[in-house]
Amino acid sequence: MSERPNILFIMSDQMVAALTGAYGHPVVHTPHLNRLAEEGVRFDAAYTPFPLCSPGRACIMTGRHASAIGAWDNGSLLAADQPTFADYLSRADYDTALSGKMHFVGPEQQHGFRMRLTTDIYSSDFSWVKDEWIAIKETGGERCEEVMGQRRNYNAAAYDDQCVKIDQWHNCLAYDEETHYRAVEYLRAQGRRRDRPFLLCASYHHPHEPFWPPQADWDRYEGAQIDLPEFPANLDDTYSQMDKNLNAYHGTRRHNLRSEEGLYRLRRAYYALVTYMDRKVGELMQTLEQSGLLDNTVVVFCSDHGDMLCEREMVQKRGFYEWSCRVPLIARFPDGWKAGTVCDTPVNLIDLVPTFCELAGADDLLPHDGHSLLPIIDGADADRAIFAQAHEAVGMPCVMARQASYKYTYIHGYGGQLFDLQNDPGEWNNLCGMAEHTSVEERLRGLVLAHFDPEKMAADNLASLYRRRLIAQVMADQGRTWCHHPQYDFRKGASDQYFA
Repeated sequence: MSERPNILFIMSDQMVAALTGAYGHPVVHTPHLNRLAEEGVRFDAAYTPFPLCSPGRACIMTGRHASAIGAWDNGSLLAADQPTFADYLSRADYDTALSGKMHFVGPEQQHGFRMRLTTDIYSSDFSWVKDEWIAIKETGGERCEEVMGQRRNYNAAAYDDQCVKIDQWHNCLAYDEETHYRAVEYLRAQGRRRDRPFLLCASYHHPHEPFWPPQADWDRYEGAQIDLPEFPANLDDTYSQMDKNLNAYHGTRRHNLRSEEGLYRLRRAYYALVTYMDRKVGELMQTLEQSGLLDNTVVVFCSDHGDMLCEREMVQKRGFYEWSCRVPLIARFPDGWKAGTVCDTPVNLIDLVPTFCELAGADDLLPHDGHSLLPIIDGADADRAIFAQAHEAVGMPCVMARQASYKYTYIHGYGGQLFDLQNDPGEWNNLCGMAEHTSVEERLRGLVLAHFDPEKMAADNLASLYRRRLIAQVMADQGRTWCHHPQYDFRKGASDQYFA
């Protein structure tokens, strides 16, 4: 590998690591991710810093924890004074380009990238700020069910059997096709130029809902053995207060999420969309090879978060269970360094900022919260702890800490959760309060409180919501928007247009 390799950063949206062939799934067809893992490093304990699109991506871009940059929810501003890995690499004379989704909120829509090759798929102003977020926060999460009982909710509807559609063209497929076309064309152009190294971020929407796969991908799973969730009789007793609030917010009890036929169709459609995404990875790799770039390009693949897919009768993301918070992360190095390696050390996607900078020789970073993955791959910092945050829809600050095989969830004002993932990979046995696990619980709780101030987080979050609601109202009255998406009608709610 040369001292300054190109970097191709491929990001999917809402992909569950365990539902890929690269992570050992026997049914889901991902030959290109499999190849990437065989030729690179697979991280088996990689986590998003925030299991939600916009704040998760803001943390990934900046290498900062969510509370450090005010990334509270999907309507939070990513301030222009927060340097990103695109800023650092641009300053290091890399050509930096973004094709696809990044869900930046605010008038700055490039955040260090020299150019954006597409618009964004979602709005970029404060129209996403919701009154229920404020109502839930004002009571510290105590009245989430009451608040959401008075409001229409769309989140669980996408997981209903009737929302799975096959071979129906829609805006999200169109968006990913354009994202992919622009990324491929950029790589071809770089193959001709080669005047300086590049960073290309190719960021796709799928396998995020709507679960409307192309016919060929759906047909691949005809008659396939598709595992369905199991619902123990005491399921409600296993829910934390965080879980209860998320279920109320998502409206899970307003839809039948236990229909075996519906769950089969849902999972089949999801498998198909994972395969669709895998094909895009393969075509990008093929373009690198055909353009003569593969031998000097680091390829990194990840997802911003996962998807509960009705496990525990829960949907979407926003939570810390493995299906939601653990993500695929694979890195291939052009000289075959550590090819076929599996890294079990817990890592966080905020680690990508210092990693990209180390690869690019950009060593003058401003304060950040991540650590380069390169020494971790080599075995350093094996006992490190990583963190994730969740704030939208739950009402109270929630922080996850993962160290070794233990995962601890701090829920401000309520009882926490502690799981030993080695002995309980399904996260069913909460060890909090058990005498034999007191030392682990106290250690991880202490790490959370040493790094974060929950009272300040709650106050800062609510103050931000008040400010953003006011500005959203003024912008709506004036007919203004920051959107990097000209077709978007900011006067309609995002969910009203989502399936348009």
